[in-house]
Amino acid sequence: MTVLDKPVRPGAPAEPAPPPPRGRRTAAWLLTAALVAGLLLLVPVAAGTGAYPIPVGDVLGSLLHKSGLGGTELDRVAESVLWNVRFPRIVLALLVGASLGCAGALMQGVFGNPLAEPGVIGVSSGAAVGAVGAIAFGLNFLGNWTVSVFAFVSGLVTVLVVYAMSRSGGRTEVVTLILTGIAVNAFAGALIGLFLFFADTAAVNQITFWQLGSLAQATWPKVLAVLPCAALGLGLAPLYARRLDLLALGERPARHLGVDVERLRVVLVLVIALLTAAAVSVAGVIGFVGLVVPHLLRMVAGPGHRFLIPGSALLGALVLLAADLAARTVAEPAELPLGVLTALLGSPFFFWLLRRTRRRQGGWA
Repeated sequence: MTVLDKPVRPGAPAEPAPPPPRGRRTAAWLLTAALVAGLLLLVPVAAGTGAYPIPVGDVLGSLLHKSGLGGTELDRVAESVLWNVRFPRIVLALLVGASLGCAGALMQGVFGNPLAEPGVIGVSSGAAVGAVGAIAFGLNFLGNWTVSVFAFVSGLVTVLVVYAMSRSGGRTEVVTLILTGIAVNAFAGALIGLFLFFADTAAVNQITFWQLGSLAQATWPKVLAVLPCAALGLGLAPLYARRLDLLALGERPARHLGVDVERLRVVLVLVIALLTAAAVSVAGVIGFVGLVVPHLLRMVAGPGHRFLIPGSALLGALVLLAADLAARTVAEPAELPLGVLTALLGSPFFFWLLRRTRRRQGGWA
């Protein structure tokens, strides 16, 4: 009797997924160490680079001084630039990148498709509707938080609407969920166009800038606003790694092995919505991070989610921090929109991924 032939009581806990091959485990550990090392190297470089350059040694010295571990305090201007401008932006880039990377890995696991990304279920476009509506109608009753709060709430509401509309007979099919997400994305795009039509010139400029994606307005309060959502989502995601590995076998085998597929899908869609809505609310629409990052790791270390989920968070943070550093330095003194830069780099990769997937499957028919 094979493991698939063993009877499983309904609601029984899922059996552990088989461990990955030794070579892939080694690759995963090495890649994790490389990602952590990359972040430790890039953070002080990003903190010291900009219109007001600060040597990396001074950055490290200031960090040690603030931590009470020695080091030396910098002059007043350098300290202000470092702690009030650079570090909030760096921390926000790490949180947003980790959230988008992790959400992409979960999305591809839930849908069983490496071409899936968080925008498929409408969370990004839904968040954009909230933000654009707040800007177009001049809403300001929450002060500087108004746009972010509207974006976050509308993103979550959109996902709940997509899920409710795609659910039938107590179940939610993946194809129905995707098609519903496409329809909601189209409707959200129409609403954004309508808001732009009624907005004045100043609001149109602000909306355009927000939609392009940027971390230029990063502050410590924005970091603190994203931190609870990102920490909750990033903490919950690895708990479902083994069940995602079993779901990769197919829905029927996964159910036979004790996985409540419908419950798993609901929980993970909510986690994806939480991570993506939090990121979009403070940074605008930043595409392709959730698509590219998990697939790169999958090609190197395999499809096992026990590494793929935390690894995607690490690589997402590294990629977005590097992209933000490039966005604010490549065209100095001007700053490139972060969403534009990630799209320029991500679009060719997506095209290559489409061709590669089609060639391996022998066509789409």
